[in-house]
Amino acid sequence: MSRHRNVRGYNYDEDFEDDDVYGQSVEDDYCISPSTAAQFIYSRRDKPATCAEPLEEEYGYEGTEDTAGYFASNHQLDEVDRARVNSCLDQMREVLAESVPEQTMVQAVLDSKFDVQKALDLVLSQGSKQNVKTHNEDAMIVGKTTKGKSRDSQSARMESEIVPKVTKMTVSGKKQSMGFEVPCMIAEENGHANTPQKGLLNEDASITSGVIEAVSKSALSPQVAQVSEEQNAVPTPVKKTSKTKPQIDVKAELEKRQGGKQLLNLVVIGHVDAGKSTLMGHLLYLLGNVNKRTMHKYEQESKKAGKASFAYAWVLDETGEERERGVTMDVGMTKFETKTKVITLMDAPGHKDFIPNMITGAAQADVAILVVDASRGEFEAGFETGGQTREHGLLVRSLGVTQLAVAVNKMDQVNWQQERFQEITSKLGQFLKQAGFKESDVAYIPTSGLGGENLVTRSQSSDLTKWYTGKCLLEQIDSFKPPQRSVDKPFRLCVADVFKDQGSGFCVTGKIEAGYIQVGERLLAMPPNETCTAKGITLHDEPVDWAAAGDHVSLTLTGMDIIKINVGCVFCDPKEPIKVCTRFRARILIFNIEVPITKGFPVLLHYQTVSEPATIRRLLSVLHKSTGEVTKKKPKFLTKGQNALIELQTQRPVALELYKDFKELGRFMLRYSGSTIAAGVITEIKE
Repeated sequence: MSRHRNVRGYNYDEDFEDDDVYGQSVEDDYCISPSTAAQFIYSRRDKPATCAEPLEEEYGYEGTEDTAGYFASNHQLDEVDRARVNSCLDQMREVLAESVPEQTMVQAVLDSKFDVQKALDLVLSQGSKQNVKTHNEDAMIVGKTTKGKSRDSQSARMESEIVPKVTKMTVSGKKQSMGFEVPCMIAEENGHANTPQKGLLNEDASITSGVIEAVSKSALSPQVAQVSEEQNAVPTPVKKTSKTKPQIDVKAELEKRQGGKQLLNLVVIGHVDAGKSTLMGHLLYLLGNVNKRTMHKYEQESKKAGKASFAYAWVLDETGEERERGVTMDVGMTKFETKTKVITLMDAPGHKDFIPNMITGAAQADVAILVVDASRGEFEAGFETGGQTREHGLLVRSLGVTQLAVAVNKMDQVNWQQERFQEITSKLGQFLKQAGFKESDVAYIPTSGLGGENLVTRSQSSDLTKWYTGKCLLEQIDSFKPPQRSVDKPFRLCVADVFKDQGSGFCVTGKIEAGYIQVGERLLAMPPNETCTAKGITLHDEPVDWAAAGDHVSLTLTGMDIIKINVGCVFCDPKEPIKVCTRFRARILIFNIEVPITKGFPVLLHYQTVSEPATIRRLLSVLHKSTGEVTKKKPKFLTKGQNALIELQTQRPVALELYKDFKELGRFMLRYSGSTIAAGVITEIKE
């Protein structure tokens, strides 16, 4: 029991030193110097809480007492009107700075009934008619103001004796904001600044609308917000908001960007263990996108893990699980440049368990590289039934990819034999022609991903050069033709990922399918039907002011809850929103299936980044493959190779576009029990 008595009678005061105060760290070794502490760290003990004068001096509200006195003596104003006057003054100061005395501005605001534009016109017209009388009046008003200012400077002098001198950074004409602003104050200011323009006469209504406006505008950067409030008042150099969407010539800007280089989205596909990640990792290393130090680290770590040959694959397989299993699981994304193009590279998984991820990557691609393993038995395993080479080829063609480079990898394992290369190309060529690729759009390149042969420069190996004189892989990538971008159409972006940002708001990533976007624009998210503001745009990890169709971007959004956004949502132009439905009609092509498709057949719908359970509600007709004519109405079932018109119903609403309006957003895939059974295009949306 003795220890309990000791605890009860223990004197805790001895543990703390005299100068320790509640709310301060007990440690003495501060990480900041005393002068920095005096400048930035507020302490209640150092100076008494005197309200009016230090606040005026510190926050730059010069002459507020004087103005308040002016309000009280000359006009009987209530709190709401006083706030409205202050709001108008803030906007006028940004235009006029210190050139006009405050009382003149106050009088002008009251005369114009809180209309900033009229008040500015009034002040400026008074300034132009500078006769003797007005000059004298101004002199008197300035005299009054200087009295107020002299009192301020006195208090500033007294304070500077107590506190070390601090350089105050102020921008002329702008109210200085230090720390954080109280939201309700911001709301009132925004509300009252906008009330005259919107014509809200009722004061209560103006406050409410102010709060709503503030919430909607809080996402905009300060400069954008100021411009949107002032754009009618004064011609200023604009950073425009969605209200006045600038008509920039996107096509011309796109040509200028990246030094005139064109953008291309490339996906790497193929059977599991064909060497996709190693091939592209080695390509990036040879191009200098991965430095030697990082590469050496990967080599050491992979040797330690017993996977020495996986060192280059680790460039793109970044997660611990992917490295441990030696299999790509998610789409790895990076960027590199060729002579004429900027390439966004997507490394898709080859394992059949991760085909949904592969579809997400392929849906965002313009061109593809199909990697096949040249080793005996390995190519056959990937190409025969159950292998992913066939399925991946069909998938990318169904998702709109028309240009393909076939990298015949691991050729060093068969001693660069021409016979083996020709055997593979003839088998693949026949299949790809059936899948819908033109022979002129398919190129075959012998490579070695691990050895780095024929990747960036043409191979010097005598075994290869005696029979192959074609392009290396990089030259082939450089020769791809970029597709036509739909920059003239309304804005559309499919969300591929959602994550929380460090600052306010959250981030979404995805490919812009159509249109273009600028910082500060309002966006509509469908299906949640919520609006938000694009606070920032990042392209290839660099902040930009605008982005257009074809770009893989990360958008920072505010004014919306992150919970409402899922992968698969579509951001669009609020004026021209995307359609949302649960039922739609489509024309489908059925692949090799074992079970015939009947009414009520359950499928998994893969559309852009969406993966949604669906049911085939109706089988409308069987169509002729080449002409598209109806050969049979209301069939009982559908079998492999048929072309048909069906009606699908999804469990939850999905944002869709018709194929004829947006080719990129009109395609989808249907999967059933782990295999792709059909590809289709949307022909009709049922509301």
